[in-house]
Amino acid sequence: MGKKVKWSWTSALIGAASAVAATAVLSAKPKDPTFHLISINFTSFKLNLPTILDAELLLTVHVTNPNIAPIHYSSTAMSIFYQGSLLGSAAVAAGSQPPRSCQLLRLPARLRGLELAQHAKCFVADVARREMVLDAAVDISGTARVLWWDHNFKVHVDSHVTVDPVFLDVIDQENTSELELFAA
Repeated sequence: MGKKVKWSWTSALIGAASAVAATAVLSAKPKDPTFHLISINFTSFKLNLPTILDAELLLTVHVTNPNIAPIHYSSTAMSIFYQGSLLGSAAVAAGSQPPRSCQLLRLPARLRGLELAQHAKCFVADVARREMVLDAAVDISGTARVLWWDHNFKVHVDSHVTVDPVFLDVIDQENTSELELFAA
């Protein structure tokens, strides 16, 4: 009990630095990004001979990067499904997003009229009901820079969207994303 302990500033600074580093590592745990379809705009019809019209659309998607690292991603295509069949696709251009930010992506999409014609009975019923259910899936690959290192990642996004096929309004949606990090 009578032993005197010598105070060391070096030990105190090392302890404080360790606490800060541990807090940074725990707060840097990657979080899944979020995606939300804002709007669907019709742009044009394209004649696909002999008698089928393809529809061209512009999808506006709100994307949130909740992480502390900026990301860079490569171009890819989102698959759009109707009644379990591939109806079309939307192009996702390569790009980047700052940390803890939101941005709007405008994705040009093309829906194949021939595929929709194969589901004509369901489509007519959906138009009469003014509710059409579409599913979409996309895998986005890229890198996230943390300090001096680039970390590769892949995000898989599944969307289940109910739209009004007459006015192209988004009625309801459920989006799930899953982030996968790869060791360097």
